[in-house]
Amino acid sequence: MVNKHPLPGSERKEELGSKVVGQCDPEERIEVFVMLRRRQQAQFDALMSRIEAGDPGVKPLSREALAKDYGAAPDDIAKVKAFAAAHGLTVVREDPAARSVLLSGTIAQFQSAFEVKLETYQHHTASAGQFRGRTGAITVPDDLHGVVEAVLGLDNRPQARPHFRIRPPFVPAKAHQASFTPPQLASLYQFPQGDGSGQCVGIIELGGGYNTADLKSYFGSLGVASPTVKAVGVDQGGNHPSGDPNGPDGEVTLDIEIVGAIVPGATIAVYFTQNSDAGFIDAVSRAVHDTANKPSVISISWGGPESIWTSQSMKAFNSVLQTAAALGVTVCAASGDSGSSDGSGSGDQVDFPASSPYVLACGGTSLTASGTSISHEVVWNDGEQGGAGGGGVSQAFPVPVWQKGLSAKSSGGGTKPLGGRGVPDVAGDASPITGYSVLIDGTQTVVGGTSAVAPLWAALIARINAAKGQPAGFVNPKLYKAPGACNDITQGNNGSFAAATGWDACTGLGSPNGQKVAAAL
Repeated sequence: MVNKHPLPGSERKEELGSKVVGQCDPEERIEVFVMLRRRQQAQFDALMSRIEAGDPGVKPLSREALAKDYGAAPDDIAKVKAFAAAHGLTVVREDPAARSVLLSGTIAQFQSAFEVKLETYQHHTASAGQFRGRTGAITVPDDLHGVVEAVLGLDNRPQARPHFRIRPPFVPAKAHQASFTPPQLASLYQFPQGDGSGQCVGIIELGGGYNTADLKSYFGSLGVASPTVKAVGVDQGGNHPSGDPNGPDGEVTLDIEIVGAIVPGATIAVYFTQNSDAGFIDAVSRAVHDTANKPSVISISWGGPESIWTSQSMKAFNSVLQTAAALGVTVCAASGDSGSSDGSGSGDQVDFPASSPYVLACGGTSLTASGTSISHEVVWNDGEQGGAGGGGVSQAFPVPVWQKGLSAKSSGGGTKPLGGRGVPDVAGDASPITGYSVLIDGTQTVVGGTSAVAPLWAALIARINAAKGQPAGFVNPKLYKAPGACNDITQGNNGSFAAATGWDACTGLGSPNGQKVAAAL
């Protein structure tokens, strides 16, 4: 008799607003990826503590050293392969460095292997549509108990949304409110000179695609050399433009155009995957462990409220982000476009992965310029319809060492010491009314959202890395020790939280003064 154990944190509840509409076809083939424990976890935790404390003596690990010391143990991989064979599942790929094994099989085989029931759900919103879901926990046998940290992909509900906002057509352009090209913002924010030569910026996309013709025409119109853009397909994902600028194409194109216009000398690797927790985590993992393109910075403009993630998914994702920090890869993530509620409909929420303590969480401002300097910059909040920068206090992660002693100011006027990781860390122009001029699916348009801020910061860090000839790596401890490196935003609110002198839960430390950020790093 084989003892079965529920996998901690794998419980799923029926999603609000969705109902079971039928059974899954038992013969349908799906792919599921299994994440394994890390070798020498205690030693890795000790290394992470030094990185989190900003210890200048810590050098980034090479991808080879990480794989050797902190990948998955061969014995653990062998156990998963034996389990797969016993249940008729095929091993599609094994990646000891990323501690992942991708399995393929029929729905019937996976249901029996992990003791789950997969059903077809219909969500009341068209965007979520139909998905394969489950309720309850995933179980694993004795010999995988403690070895397997997450089993992802049984469920393929859409996990994240892109954080961009197209300027509504009804907004009149006032004389003092203009849109900006990315190079104009780089100059307003005093980015150090450079084109990012020799760097690779990774961009994560959960759908949509880009047209090379758009990119060529856009960079040409700015008088900027076209960067090298590579599409990397992850788990059946690929560059598939839908032709709808309001859909994921808007996100993909925006990200590439912002990074490319500021660091045209860099290579841009775009990792395309499916919008599910499995796809999202695997794409970031593949980018972090990519030995061919070796991105030194990764930009993520997708996310969802912490409450919609299972704890196994968050833990698995966070562990990939820790690996990025150990490798000296900076990860920038958008903090969300729906203010302090993150569109959750249930009180204040922060967006994940921005709330992971291992990313640079990027919030939003609304910016007015006169000539070549910033005349006014406040928290981005264009009201219910127009969006507002995400920010607040994590309910999933404790206060990181570099945020100890900070408080969040509420719109009501009181301040409260942080009870969890504060979001965001930094900010940048994000209001669609003062947004970014881009070209998407042949249409010239103005876009905002914190998803413009993640690639903006990623491009700044790529310039800094290129100038230094080495990666800035995990930047948070250094930035918090150099508060003067950012333009402090002291006006506005994002709903429940208000701007304040110093760090706040709307714009973090503020928007970049690129040269001071470079000096701080």
